[in-house]
Amino acid sequence: MSESSRVFVGVGSNLDSPLQQVLSGLEALSQLPQCRLLAASSLYRSVALGPANQPDYINAVALMETRLKPAELLEALQMIENGHGRVRQERWGPRTLDLDILLVDAQIIDLPVLQVPHPEIANRSFVLEPLYELWPEGQLPDGRLVSHLLKACEGPALERLAL
Repeated sequence: MSESSRVFVGVGSNLDSPLQQVLSGLEALSQLPQCRLLAASSLYRSVALGPANQPDYINAVALMETRLKPAELLEALQMIENGHGRVRQERWGPRTLDLDILLVDAQIIDLPVLQVPHPEIANRSFVLEPLYELWPEGQLPDGRLVSHLLKACEGPALERLAL
């Protein structure tokens, strides 16, 4: 069996009871074979990016340890999304559940179906804030610090949810 990797996964939803979708998505991550959910950030509410007139998003970041290769993990995440009724129609459109691989150890991955670090990571406060919560000393493979990216990010204001 292969060596394990530390992976950060972005979790988000803005359709069909988004809070429950995110909690269910985190539960599904904890059940993935060859994976272990190590931690999950707080949940955050933010306005939607992309097409107008979308409901607000609920977002979080999960830290996992996995023995799956990145492409295998991506496939597993897409199966979870599909199980939550995910329909891919519109770029940045509304969704029941969105699971994005943000980081895999210090790897840089550039495949047609997967780019790691996530290409928009530096522009998304709803990713950086929960990522910083889990990994305050975090550093991307290119050397940029998560704390510096968060300070420089001009994304929408977030509301940290108290559960």
